[in-house]
Amino acid sequence: MGAKHRVALYGGTFDPVHLGHLEVARGVSELFEIEKVVFIPAQLAPHKLGRQVTAAVHRYAMLALATQNDPNLLISTFELDDPARRYTVDTISHFQTVWGETKELFFIMGADSWDEITTWREWERLLKITNHIVATRPGYEINEPPLNLQNQIVDLRGGSQSARQLTQLTTGTGIFFTDVVMNDVSATAIRHLASEGRIDELVQLVPESVAEYITKYQIYRNSNEA
Repeated sequence: MGAKHRVALYGGTFDPVHLGHLEVARGVSELFEIEKVVFIPAQLAPHKLGRQVTAAVHRYAMLALATQNDPNLLISTFELDDPARRYTVDTISHFQTVWGETKELFFIMGADSWDEITTWREWERLLKITNHIVATRPGYEINEPPLNLQNQIVDLRGGSQSARQLTQLTTGTGIFFTDVVMNDVSATAIRHLASEGRIDELVQLVPESVAEYITKYQIYRNSNEA
């Protein structure tokens, strides 16, 4: 039998989706020989309860525009379809049930999410049920992982291992740190630029179609973030 098809789940609010998200998706796809990346926009992220999140219909529309010309980038509305679906561990379990043994799953997260991982719902089970890819960004120092995770960590930063050998570097599920993408884009900065109508700068951070959508519907016109 041949190797399983590799699929990565990429969760987040995507408010908005930007060039950094797309670069991460494509970069890790190449490094890990992942066939499809599935963006899973959250209805409301548990760690962002203190900030108003743009309506799901707009965030989904911007994702659709950003990925429409890349058949390897997909979108799932699993978390948007039910407000009660808020936890990554449940989302991953769902896709494992749907796909069974036909797929090898990875979950993509940013370095800031990794630093908060011990606050996530059932975080220890989460890190054991699937592979994780932690995408670092320039100048960001990753916190030391808990001791019980040391045998799962594979630090690929600055390296060039063969993609099919990557998951052989650890037993069971792996947690892979990678700097394959070094483009630092801030969604907060994007919302700020949009609120001030600085379109020339906005189009350098999001796909042109997304910038046009933000402008047309004035998505972040009332954003008051610093």
